[in-house]
Amino acid sequence: MQIININNSYHYETENLLRVFFPEKKFLCSEREEEGEDYCIFETVGSNVRIKISLSGDELSAEKTFSFSDKVSDETEESFLERKGAVMLFELLCSYTSYTPPWGILTGVRPAKLMTKLMSSMGEEKAREYFINELKVSEEKTSLALMVAKNEAPLMAVNTEKSYSLYISIPFCPSRCSYCSFISHSNESAKKLMPSYVEKLCEEIRLTGEFSGKLGLTLESIYMGGGTPTALSAELLKKVTDAISESFPVSAVREYTIEAGRPDSVTDEKLEVIKKCGATRISINPQTFSDDVLKAIGRNHTSQMTVDAFIQARKKGFDNINMDLIAGLPEDTVENYEKTLRTALSFSPENITVHTLALKRSSTIVTEKRGTNSGETASAMLSLTQKLLLNEGYIPYYMYRQSKCLGNLENVGWAKEGFEGLYNVYMMEEIHSVFAVGAGAVTKLKAPYDNSIERVFNYKYPYEYIGSFDEIIKRKEQIINFYEKHFKG
Repeated sequence: MQIININNSYHYETENLLRVFFPEKKFLCSEREEEGEDYCIFETVGSNVRIKISLSGDELSAEKTFSFSDKVSDETEESFLERKGAVMLFELLCSYTSYTPPWGILTGVRPAKLMTKLMSSMGEEKAREYFINELKVSEEKTSLALMVAKNEAPLMAVNTEKSYSLYISIPFCPSRCSYCSFISHSNESAKKLMPSYVEKLCEEIRLTGEFSGKLGLTLESIYMGGGTPTALSAELLKKVTDAISESFPVSAVREYTIEAGRPDSVTDEKLEVIKKCGATRISINPQTFSDDVLKAIGRNHTSQMTVDAFIQARKKGFDNINMDLIAGLPEDTVENYEKTLRTALSFSPENITVHTLALKRSSTIVTEKRGTNSGETASAMLSLTQKLLLNEGYIPYYMYRQSKCLGNLENVGWAKEGFEGLYNVYMMEEIHSVFAVGAGAVTKLKAPYDNSIERVFNYKYPYEYIGSFDEIIKRKEQIINFYEKHFKG
């Protein structure tokens, strides 16, 4: 489908909104419509906006002239017209498809962050009205954004100009799920890389610890993810956790999470390593408790293995366990998903994180054109989630959205009060730096006195990481340069 923007640069927002309604279409930027091709024209002249769409021969159009006196205080005339035009496009497509996406015209990653900003400038009630009336967000999603914004506020209040978090990347998995597009490798193909990878990773961990110590920074949280950290052997996992303990003040951090996400990678020996290293939170992720759905997505474990791993972790003394679930998985139904949700609740985990299936370009679901669920089905699953988890005393404490999620929907972390996943909030709301180590890791340097962010990228693949390690170490020096510049200023 062609996207034609005239007298404006609204291509990004136009494409993202069109993708909400037509997730499988390909979009390209064009200067004029081609005969026989679907297209969307977004034209602005002064304060006039014209939208014209051609879809399989059907013609849709709308045109309005707006008054710039209606824009909110911090909006430019350009952003005002972009928002108003997006509403016009949204309403045309809702009418054409008979589908009203619950997040309205919002396509950004952090709706709760926007809600926080609006509440700060106009108050809670006006912010709520703005979401519903100006952004066309449903009342249910508006309430969710409000709850998240309120619940994460006290978690962010502890942040100081010297706060930071640490992320450790373990880019290996027992097998690759059909929906996955992460830079990870299955154990079968990557076992020979693991010892060399861990050796280099520990070296990077130690150097990063030296840098943070020299700068006098305060480590708030540690998160080891991937991939699946427990894809490593217990011996290699211990080498990594020992390097962390030797390089950082583990006993002083507010939270230390290690993902033991794949039940087929959990052993008593690995849980013992995690417990002894001082980790305070782990993840054991079923994704679904339906064996048929697990098989459809390429998970090499059964739901019973998830149950066994969870019970095993409880016996080891873990009292803060997260479970990940995914709404909208292939071959799943609303009824089946409800069984999964109720099964998860029966174990009373401290955290339940519910993701919406994202159709990533490099996942096998997309590349092999496998059948997927609809946005409407995923939306029904999330509405059920909100109802059941609130009734069970869980609170939504962080939220983000990925591109190409079914129905433009969200991922939400739910927790029993007092068990909110701190790293998730710190990372998603970008309130302080995250030093990231390992293959595919991206260090985000957040300026201590303003909102500017710089990024330091590691090589994506384990073999690149190992082979180009000297370059990675050289790049890490940007951490010192960044803080010296900002603290000196």
